[in-house]
Amino acid sequence: MSAPVIFSTITTASGHLFGHAVLNNPSALNALTLPMIDLLDPQLKAWAEDDSIAGVVLSAAGDKAFCAGGDVVSLHHASKRVGAGQVPPEAEAFFEREYRLDYRIHTYPKPILCWAHGIVMGGGVGLMVGASHRVVSPNARIAMPEIHIGLYPDVAGTWFLHRMPKHTGLFLALTGAMINAGDAMLGNWADAVVEHAQFSEVLQVIENTNWFGELKADRERLSTLLKGFETEAPKPLLHTHAKAIDEVMNRDALIDIDLALRELLQHSEPWLAKAAQAYAHGSPTSAALSYELMKRHANADLADVLRLEYQASVGCCAHPDFPEGVRALLVDKDKLPRWTPGHLREVEAELIADILTPRFKDSHPLADLGKA
Repeated sequence: MSAPVIFSTITTASGHLFGHAVLNNPSALNALTLPMIDLLDPQLKAWAEDDSIAGVVLSAAGDKAFCAGGDVVSLHHASKRVGAGQVPPEAEAFFEREYRLDYRIHTYPKPILCWAHGIVMGGGVGLMVGASHRVVSPNARIAMPEIHIGLYPDVAGTWFLHRMPKHTGLFLALTGAMINAGDAMLGNWADAVVEHAQFSEVLQVIENTNWFGELKADRERLSTLLKGFETEAPKPLLHTHAKAIDEVMNRDALIDIDLALRELLQHSEPWLAKAAQAYAHGSPTSAALSYELMKRHANADLADVLRLEYQASVGCCAHPDFPEGVRALLVDKDKLPRWTPGHLREVEAELIADILTPRFKDSHPLADLGKA
């Protein structure tokens, strides 16, 4: 059985090396598991500390997906084993180590080229967004669809969604709407659009290039290299529908946004109507939690964002909507989740406060992020 992450190095013309990490679970659309995280994070750390490594490439096996998100099915099964209201230790371990990996990518001291083709969702977006050089394929299908499973846009999603133009980030958080490569460029989730078929050629050019072993110069060189492969991005859906999105989202309270989104259910534009339908079918608690976190993270430090997201994600595991959402969408696949509570008006502030309550005994598991 092959390893879930495959590592190799590329020897370049200058003698420097590029580390290459390949997510290797294409049958599951490269969904991110804890074993994958536990392979990837220490290898990235080792490459960061190795003076012979000039940069890193992160890609994925198969033609369908870079990464379809975190392995939430395993967390669902773990939650069912410990019973209602309890947090399985697997969930605590997964979220802590996933967010450490995301933070490492965001703060990496060398260029990281993330090659994100096909399906890129949830935890896959988390891996991509933090890289210094984010390439998406023209056919990329990108989303933060956590509202469908009783979660919220984590992996720093409440941080980078807030930084998108106008209210588009909140719209994506509440609807889980699928966007394209043009949207990724518009929202600063990506730096270049390149055909997936050209990946081997990009690797060849990296191999044939003289690198400096210095962050600024190597970042600039990698940016220049990628420009030679760029192709036209599809027209951003968020730009096409910007007026309608702004009219819906530019409200002072979430309950008013809720009513406006439901009015979109009969919209003549299928993409907007589908987004509204996804919102109406999603977890009301997830909507309220996403809204609260995005308000809190308006000007927050990334490390602080991930610390609060850890509390929120662990808290979601103690709340019935997360295991129920995963059951309905990914386990039984009946797509008939029974949310608790069933309507946004019934989601009380005390419930959101309880989800965000720390469930660790001593210091925060991510207390050291940003302290070094």
